[in-house]
Order: sequence, then C-alpha cells, then structure tokens
Amino acid sequence: MDDSATALLIILVIIGFVWLIPQMREKILILFRGWIGEKKTTFYLWLSLNSKDYRKFHDVIIPSENGTTQIDHLLVSPYGLFIVETKNKKGWIFGSKGQKNWTQSLYGNNYSFQNPTRQTFRQKKIVSEFLGVNESNVHTIIYFVGNCKFKTELPDNVIRSRLGKYIKQFKDRVIPPKEVDRVVGEIEYYVSESSLTTRDHVQSLHERHNSTTACPKCGSNLVERTAKKGPNAGTKFLGCENYPKCRFTKDI
Repeated sequence: MDDSATALLIILVIIGFVWLIPQMREKILILFRGWIGEKKTTFYLWLSLNSKDYRKFHDVIIPSENGTTQIDHLLVSPYGLFIVETKNKKGWIFGSKGQKNWTQSLYGNNYSFQNPTRQTFRQKKIVSEFLGVNESNVHTIIYFVGNCKFKTELPDNVIRSRLGKYIKQFKDRVIPPKEVDRVVGEIEYYVSESSLTTRDHVQSLHERHNSTTACPKCGSNLVERTAKKGPNAGTKFLGCENYPKCRFTKDI
C-alpha cells in the first residue's frame, strides 16, 4: 500500500471514529438515564412501602418458552405481585393503549418509543407462568420518573407520581402468607442460581422480534392472514393466532 492510500485509509478511519462518537454518546446517555430512573424508583419503593409486606426485587431477567423478559422492579406481597416498568423521560408524552408506539415531544423534536403497556402485557404472562401465580393477581405499573407531562389520556396504570400510593390501593389479601413465602423463596433461589445476563436478554429480544413463527408479544403462533379492507386490502401479513386478545401483526 503506497503512502497516499495509507493516508486515505487513516483519514477514513478518523472520520468514521468521529462520526461514531455522537452515536455512542447518545446510547450511553440513554442507558445512563434508564439506570438513574431505575435507581430513583428503587428509592421511592423503599421509602413508601415497608419491607415486611412488600418484598422487593430489582432488575430480574426471567426465561420463558419465547425468549426472556427483564423486570425493572418486582414486588411480592399479600395484595398481589406488582411489576413496575420505569421510564425516565422528559417533555410531553402522547399515546394510547392500542398504539404500537408512543411519542415523546422534547424541545420541538418528536421521538418514538415502544408502547410500554405491550411490554408489561408480556411480562405479566411470563411472571404468572414462571411463579405459578394466578394472572389476575399480577399487576403492572408503568412509572414515568422524568420531568414529563401526559398530553393524552393514558391507561390508569401509567403514572408519574405517588407510586407507593398507587400500589397501596390494592388492599385485598389475595395471596396467603405461605404462598408469599413460596414465591419469594423461588425468586431468591432463581436469582442466586441464574446465569442470564443483560447481553443474553438483548440477544433474546433480537431473536424474538425477528421470528416469523412466534408472536414476540405473547408467544402464540404467527399465522398468515389477508387484509380484508382498508388501503392494504388483499395484502398478506402475519398475525397472532391469539387475536383479538393479542393484536400483534408483522409485514411479510
């Protein structure tokens, strides 16, 4: 390789590195904001809920037949199990239960993110099956800890304040003490023995969302369907066989 080719290669490497820095910085900031948000939630839970009635577990990765799910915060109590998904976002938040993605509006820019109610829908099913707890006794909460404001009407379990108060509204003792101890013991044993890491979970997410046979939302089979009306009438797509309970679709 002559000197000019070497110089060009060095320049291209430098340009590529400089171009990557902002992308890397943004990814690091997103991860850092998420970590800060989870730590804030951990503190709020410790401050507002006593440890005798509410046994708390944080950042738990649980396996299932269809990949893994990562639970930010899992509480076990006589009043049920509580899954808390933390979102650390600023600005205005727009969304609805049925939308695939929600929108964050910040400083005049709009950013799309996955509808968290879909995420917790799957988490609830996996936790119920994994721990042998009736699904009706597993409650999900999406907790926004950033300086944000909801600009559309969101589901009741999507909140941005008074997390402890929301959980305490569940006052019926639906899980007997021995069952609480069993569930806590299973989680503690699993956490101590599990070798699953965040990297494993990310790989699982990639495989699940690229599957053409299993629904990434609920784990049911994907079947080929044909749109019957609308602008895409006649177009084939993959849909969850659990429709209408699960409305996941995927283009072919």
